Amino acid sequence: MWLREELLKSIWHAFTALDVDQRGKVSKSQLKVLSHNLCTVMKIPHDPVALEEHFKHDNKGPLSKQGYMPYLNKFILDKVQQEFDILEFNKMCWTLCYKKNIGTQQLLISDDDAFKVWCIFNFLSEDNYPLVIISEEIEYFLRKLTEAMGSGESEEKFADYKLQLNTKKNCLTAWELIELLGMGYFSKGLDHHTLSMGINEVFQELILDVVKQGYMMKKGHIRKNWTERWFVLQPNSLSYYVCEDLVEKRGDIILDQNCCVESLPDKEGKKCLFIIKCTDKSFEISASDKKKKQEWIQAIQTCIQLLRLGLPSPHREARLRRRELRQRQQTEEEDLEERMKQLQVANESKQRQLESMRKKMEETAARAAIEEHRRMKTEVDLQDRYRLDLEREKMVRQQMEEQVAQKSSELEQYLQRVRELEDMYHRLEEALEDERQAKQDEEAMRKLQARLLEEEAAKRAELEQMHLQQQRVLSQTEAEKQELAAEQLAKERDLQAAMLQLDRLEKERHGALEQYEEVSRKLERAANKTKTWKNKVAKHEGLVRLIQPGSKGPQMMTNWGPASFTDAELELRKKLWQERKNQGGEAQ
Repeated sequence: MWLREELLKSIWHAFTALDVDQRGKVSKSQLKVLSHNLCTVMKIPHDPVALEEHFKHDNKGPLSKQGYMPYLNKFILDKVQQEFDILEFNKMCWTLCYKKNIGTQQLLISDDDAFKVWCIFNFLSEDNYPLVIISEEIEYFLRKLTEAMGSGESEEKFADYKLQLNTKKNCLTAWELIELLGMGYFSKGLDHHTLSMGINEVFQELILDVVKQGYMMKKGHIRKNWTERWFVLQPNSLSYYVCEDLVEKRGDIILDQNCCVESLPDKEGKKCLFIIKCTDKSFEISASDKKKKQEWIQAIQTCIQLLRLGLPSPHREARLRRRELRQRQQTEEEDLEERMKQLQVANESKQRQLESMRKKMEETAARAAIEEHRRMKTEVDLQDRYRLDLEREKMVRQQMEEQVAQKSSELEQYLQRVRELEDMYHRLEEALEDERQAKQDEEAMRKLQARLLEEEAAKRAELEQMHLQQQRVLSQTEAEKQELAAEQLAKERDLQAAMLQLDRLEKERHGALEQYEEVSRKLERAANKTKTWKNKVAKHEGLVRLIQPGSKGPQMMTNWGPASFTDAELELRKKLWQERKNQGGEAQ
């Protein structure tokens, strides 16, 4: 679904074209025609009475843009329920406005190319009215156009043109942009066909959301044959046509968040294969080379990932990011301007403060000069007065020195007596201190003796308590000793009985060993007899063979026939043969 802001831009161009006097007012009959055409191309049921009802009691309302906007939102834009042909919608609005604004200008581009530039302008323009495109978006469009045309000379031209824009208004209208391209300012040296192809490629990329396009081979679903098709990838579909003129469409591969694309190994003589798996069907496609295959897989995966994340097409998202960046830059610039204004105000305030301080310093310096002159005069008067006072003081000082000398001798005698009294006072204090220390030592000894007596009494009580406990422990130990002695006697008796039983068992074991040895000797004698008898039989085994149960294992074959002797006999024969062989070797 197309955004309302993008639809309003095309409608604004149509409305502005109908505003002949450029007063923002359009006649009601023209609004009816415009509304009917909008409802037709946007597949909305048109109510011919709604416009009359909406402006029935307002004669000025239908003639103004502000009066038409509530009707446009309520009866047209709010009722858009299904997808419609956005190119047909834009061409209808373009038809209403291009003749008035382009007129008879001789442009190097066709009307179809001008229409595509107009659509690109609506896509890249700001959302403010009247619509303009700023220099950053112009640069973005021209860079896209330069890349599509394969030319790199337009950057310097645009830098010069950008300086001209900055000196004027830093933006262009749709018709100024069309005139700029139509006059060939950025396409000098290139033919019209190259410019037209560049405009068409940028139009398909930005307006039709063509992410990628090109020829590839597709495998059929019914006949399973491979056919070359022109593929056009958009954010939610991959369409394929007979050729690149996009006239005869053969089908669409609808992409959703459940789709996936995977690489396939080469088969059926086809290379660079990959498969697009949808919910109901899968499509096998062959690219021309490995690089194209990887580019197509990456582009389709990007579209599926955007559908899963619910994000718009890459170009719309890039446009939103550029606008957000410009808004942040504008906000930062406004904040910077505000801070500069604040700093300027603060600087002016500081300048005023400095000026007032300078004036105060000048006034203070003037007052200080007057005070200095007054101080100098007062100082001269004081010097004269001090000189007379000094002469009087000299005379008085001489008299005072004589009196001081006399008083000094009297003072020396007085100080000598004071020193003697201080010495006596110190000795008296030392004696008192010694007496006080002796009393403190005596008191400490008395307290120490009392503490020792208390500790001795406590120790004595503790020793008595320990003595009582030892007596109780001794009595308990004696009783336990008697019990242990009784238990020891009982254990000794049990031990003696066990020893007797052990002797009896030992004797029985010796008897059993003797019996076992006797039986072993008998068994050995019997075995020797049996062995002798078997040897005798073995020497005549060709004539006599004991009848024994046959072995359940596989039968052996000898020169005497099948199973002519047992495994034991065979082992015995092997043993005898080995002994004879060894004896023969020793004899040699």
